[in-house]
Amino acid sequence: MKKGSLVIAGTGIKSIQHITLEAKMYMENAEKLIYLVADPLTSSWIKDINPDAESLYDCYSENKPRIDSYIEMIDRILQPVRNGLDVCAIFYGHPGVFVYPSHEVIKKAKAEGYSAKMLAGISAEDCLFADLGIDPGKTGCQSFEATDLLVHKRKFDITSPLILWQIGMVGNLGFKPKGYDKEGLNILVDFLKQSYSGDHEVIVYEASQYSVTEPIIQHIKLNDLLNVKISPICTLFIPQANKASLDHAMIKRLGMDLSSLFITKDGKHPNVHTVESLSQIKNN
Repeated sequence: MKKGSLVIAGTGIKSIQHITLEAKMYMENAEKLIYLVADPLTSSWIKDINPDAESLYDCYSENKPRIDSYIEMIDRILQPVRNGLDVCAIFYGHPGVFVYPSHEVIKKAKAEGYSAKMLAGISAEDCLFADLGIDPGKTGCQSFEATDLLVHKRKFDITSPLILWQIGMVGNLGFKPKGYDKEGLNILVDFLKQSYSGDHEVIVYEASQYSVTEPIIQHIKLNDLLNVKISPICTLFIPQANKASLDHAMIKRLGMDLSSLFITKDGKHPNVHTVESLSQIKNN
């Protein structure tokens, strides 16, 4: 293994408070600390830990393709690793969620013979589950980046909740700090209305970045999505539109004894979302 190493970590969503003890340890011990975060408070805290910490924000510029910015970030992270230093690179949120440079720089570092790894962090999805009271184990959960959903014709199931990320920048591949137009969002709404009623209630969500602020949670109808304020980092949560049916043949094939499972007070298993009673399930 060559001299020089790389650790990728995340700051979480809520400024400073979501940084894990593990991430903090690597930040403090790094010979070179590089970061890209979303708020000045976290940036200041990082500079307190290491005054020589280097920000990657200047890799962005207005209307510059984001992929070009990401390639520049990868090169800047790799350079001190190649110089034999133990490098820690910090990204906003979970370092492996919607962070193209983090995955690519780890691949490149390993391919060149350096030690490289990623630490887990708190993502916007983790915050969404907590703030909206969603248990993804209950009815499953589907998650797509909004533009990716459209251009790749992704298939989704309306009997399970759907999470769409970055709805405020649909179809935009550049960097626009002053905001994005809503044309892409309009196209997304038209696409979703092929599967959901315009009156279907959805949630526009944005996690809180500070302990003194609350998350943004807007309950609206799908038809009204274009009429509310949408930031580039807003997420759309679409609850299930229909209940999934039971496959009785599969239940029998699996040899499931539903009477031995935990049953709620209304006589239903918490993961069986049908109008059928337990006795009806057992008799089929």
